[in-house]
Amino acid sequence: MRRLHWLTCCGALLAGSAFLLFADGAKVTNLITGPAAFTDAKDVKPGMFRKITADALPKPFATSSNRDTDLAARPAGALPQAPAGFKVELYAEKLKQPRQIRMAPNGDFFVAESSVGEITVLRGRGADGKPEKTETFATGQRGVFGINFYPPGPNPQWLYVGNTASVVRFPYKNGNMKATGPAETIIPELPSGGHSTRDIVFSPDGKSMYVAVGSGSNIDDPDTHPSETHRANILEYTPEGKFVRVYASGIRNPVGLGINPQTGELWCSVNERDALGDNLVPDYITHVTPGGFYGWPWFYIGGHPDPRLDGKHPELKDNVIVPDVLMQPHNASLGLTFYEGTEFPQEYRGDLFAAEHGSWNRAHETGHEVVRVPVTNGHASGVYEDFLTFLTPSGEVWGRPVGVVVGKDGALYVTDDGTGIIWRVTYTGK
Repeated sequence: MRRLHWLTCCGALLAGSAFLLFADGAKVTNLITGPAAFTDAKDVKPGMFRKITADALPKPFATSSNRDTDLAARPAGALPQAPAGFKVELYAEKLKQPRQIRMAPNGDFFVAESSVGEITVLRGRGADGKPEKTETFATGQRGVFGINFYPPGPNPQWLYVGNTASVVRFPYKNGNMKATGPAETIIPELPSGGHSTRDIVFSPDGKSMYVAVGSGSNIDDPDTHPSETHRANILEYTPEGKFVRVYASGIRNPVGLGINPQTGELWCSVNERDALGDNLVPDYITHVTPGGFYGWPWFYIGGHPDPRLDGKHPELKDNVIVPDVLMQPHNASLGLTFYEGTEFPQEYRGDLFAAEHGSWNRAHETGHEVVRVPVTNGHASGVYEDFLTFLTPSGEVWGRPVGVVVGKDGALYVTDDGTGIIWRVTYTGK
């Protein structure tokens, strides 16, 4: 297993640069740290590494709160850009808001098309590079996002679906492309309104089901807003839908969930709060500590108090966990996956890939990319790599990645709800 080191060189120190080195010699490249690690989407380049740290955060309201939601049209024939040696191809198109994507044990891709409440199944890859077969597995879902198979392993019996206000399951066996029976409601009532995505994963032993429930607001105080009860949490249930506990709390919007295959730990990808300035508060990706508290709404990224609720719950300040990997503020970190294939070089195996959907509460867009998080012995160092970008030649953003999954062929597949496309990424050479 490789080890990750970073060394600061004196000549680049003032610019916030360093050298990133994998101990096995697999990769040596630039690492940007400190305040210089914050960036706009137009300046992101595949292959650049960044590390944002809690001590480099600006003060609240250092800049005004902004709104920018412009998305350029995809230039004809444009492809996302990847680091040298990688190839990006169009796999499927004309989908209706493709969001979360997960792979069945037999290799079929299940895609949540949230805006129309459908789950679509894509099978294989023909000579034209497109799916050999496409079917609608189920319709009539409300705000569908989370998809997963139960029990874990090669022979699931159920497909679980996370709707905005419920979790349901359909009978499923390998190869089913259409539901063979009606949905059974497992959790009839989840908090709804506000953040609507409800991702689902199961513990490796199949005994626990984790459901992500984002907050209903930006920073409404749960002490005075009962509507925030059991929100900004990851909730633990039995697979039969019995509530067990709040697994972790203070997580404003834990959109994407995943299980680290090496450690068995739960990981999540989080949208933090808005309106504190362009570079506050960083979104993040982290392993989740059972019973852990991550600060929302009173604190952020450790014991930094939110000035809008300053003075509340001082007893919690020292309990706030600093997440593993701080991302660009407002970039809307969504789906994540761990690379378990063999198509990418050895140095990528076990690493995490995550989709950064793109900002709205910022003067200039950030996000609109897929990132890679190097993982060593199951753990992240805080470093991430800009891996896949969606930019016009003039630096305008045109894509909004959401879900990421590794296919049986070892390729990385990425849903893009800005264009209705699923992209396929492979490695072609050094």
